[in-house]
Amino acid sequence: MTTAVAAPFRFFALQVARTRRLGPSLLRVTFTGPELSEFHSEGRDQSLSLFLPQPGQSEPMVPLELGDDWWHGWRELPDDVRAVMRSYTLRALRRDPDEIDIDFALHGTGPASRWAAGAVAGDRVLLLGPAIADNRAIRFRAPEDTDLVVLWGDETAVPAATAVLESLPAGTRVRAWLEVPHAGDIQDVRTEADAHITWLVRHDGAPSAVDAMRAAELPAPTHPYVWLAGEAGQVRELRRHFVGERGTDRRRVTFVGYWRRGLTEEQLRASAA
Repeated sequence: MTTAVAAPFRFFALQVARTRRLGPSLLRVTFTGPELSEFHSEGRDQSLSLFLPQPGQSEPMVPLELGDDWWHGWRELPDDVRAVMRSYTLRALRRDPDEIDIDFALHGTGPASRWAAGAVAGDRVLLLGPAIADNRAIRFRAPEDTDLVVLWGDETAVPAATAVLESLPAGTRVRAWLEVPHAGDIQDVRTEADAHITWLVRHDGAPSAVDAMRAAELPAPTHPYVWLAGEAGQVRELRRHFVGERGTDRRRVTFVGYWRRGLTEEQLRASAA
């Protein structure tokens, strides 16, 4: 049995079941494993930590035998031995059989992109994820009185944003802007919500995120809820726009920087620490 960490999260030993290309920049990897029966999440923008093997390794090296001290042991491993850790969001969870989908943005140069591009059935990974459905790693929490949901995300947030859209009940008013590198990355999103989705394609000269938001004519809601996720600099600018320029209550704006331009995830964690 895989060693547990602080509840409600634990490690899950998984393997690749299959992969599917979603577009030039997006790849879906489906994972399976007997331990997924203990994986529980309400979905939406559930955050996960994925541990990948170094080149030449058959499985990721994480010292699970250290129990709750695994983090310190993992940090002390040599750089070329220590498992690569990357943060992702859950795209889908299914039962019978137990499977999860994680969508990878293929930037081409990072270790996770290289791993995903070469992933085949049977490849082994470790996942640090939730054992309790309602947990602190779910950020999308629209208040009950919300009468308009506004979403923005770049390609790293498209999996979470589309999962949110699919989860919203019929009649929910939604305005969403999703930014991707190529027109081929645009997805068909099935939702019962009253959703208007605008895809911004960077290679087609789409306006910047802030310019697109400034030009947007939104319904006049009484209680909006805004969710912003993607590159940290753009997320901060968009938050300032909604709070400072549109007068949105800052308590009703959720903003998450999934990555920061010019920094690796290791450098981002170091700067946060």
